Amino acid sequence: MNTVLFDLDGTLLPMDMTEFTEGYFKYLVKMLAPHGYDPKELIKNVWGGTAAMVKNDGSCMNEAAFWNYFTGVYGEKSREDMPIFDEFYATEFKNARQFCGFNKMAAEIVRMLKERGYRVALATNPLFPSTATRQRINWAGLEPDEFELYTTYENIGYCKPNLDYYREVMRRLNVEPEDCLMVGNDVGEDMVAEKLGMKVFLLTDCMINKYNEDIDQWPHGNFDDLKAYHDKEYETRETV
Repeated sequence: MNTVLFDLDGTLLPMDMTEFTEGYFKYLVKMLAPHGYDPKELIKNVWGGTAAMVKNDGSCMNEAAFWNYFTGVYGEKSREDMPIFDEFYATEFKNARQFCGFNKMAAEIVRMLKERGYRVALATNPLFPSTATRQRINWAGLEPDEFELYTTYENIGYCKPNLDYYREVMRRLNVEPEDCLMVGNDVGEDMVAEKLGMKVFLLTDCMINKYNEDIDQWPHGNFDDLKAYHDKEYETRETV
């Protein structure tokens, strides 16, 4: 193993996804309502666009999948409002930081891995534009350029839990499944990487386990446990 893939939301950046989403939607609605968007309908259709991205088969970038759905609801005129959405993520989105936690060990572990010679990439579900992703990386105490790759809705045409998402990330990094460890907090979206032959580690601090699967089937625990897991793996690598 020489490459570690990290999830972001709920993993490197502690959060309750429901609280975070509801919180940032309030700011989005506040900015868009004066431009003729009914709040309830807007939230409904942002979720609809999100579902379109999750279903994306790689035939277009997720950004296009979202806006194709959105304009299908509101008409082509809504494309003229894209700069308003861009402005929201560039200005008001920062207020969503209050709905996130912080764990200094997240950045410490990423930097420890890099110092030990591991390649590190951010396999965050690409549902957000790059400006929002870069901000969330910063909120976790890290810089975007500390990752070889980070996925956004502009640069990839798949989402988790689609295995093609992980295949595309591996293709871009030019690695094989056995080279990789996937670290994430969502059983359904992150642990599926194991099906391709990746090692996985389930971070349980903000765990999402929709179907109450038995987590004992995977290495799991908090950041201290993750560090111990890496220490053992590193020692094994060094003695081979």
